[in-house]
Amino acid sequence: MTTIAEAQHAPRINHSAAFTMGNNILEKWGCTAAQKQAILGLTKSTFHRYQKDPSSASLSSDQLERLSYLANIHQALRIIFSNPDNVYGFMSMANNNPYFNGKSPLSIISTGNFGALYEVFKRIDSMRSGQW
Repeated sequence: MTTIAEAQHAPRINHSAAFTMGNNILEKWGCTAAQKQAILGLTKSTFHRYQKDPSSASLSSDQLERLSYLANIHQALRIIFSNPDNVYGFMSMANNNPYFNGKSPLSIISTGNFGALYEVFKRIDSMRSGQW
């Protein structure tokens, strides 16, 4: 049970900003609306409502965690690559490393499977080799 004092100090999350950030990243990665919906774990109608009016966004903890992984993947790609074409194009490129087996990271996370999103994050994050 959360006490009043704990609730008062809990971080407030701006759902509108979180949705907009994730939608923008996915847009730059070249995602379709259906891919965005699957990756974010949103129904078609909810996704379009949030896209039309981001201030109406009310995200679940699962959806917020998905957005966190997207932000962290994006940050890792920005550290790894200096060329914007690679930062934004990497997710659509076929990858022959183990786990990807010739698939693009985007095709794997577009399944909507949370575990796939986590695994893609782990593999991309490991490419940084401590570059934080």
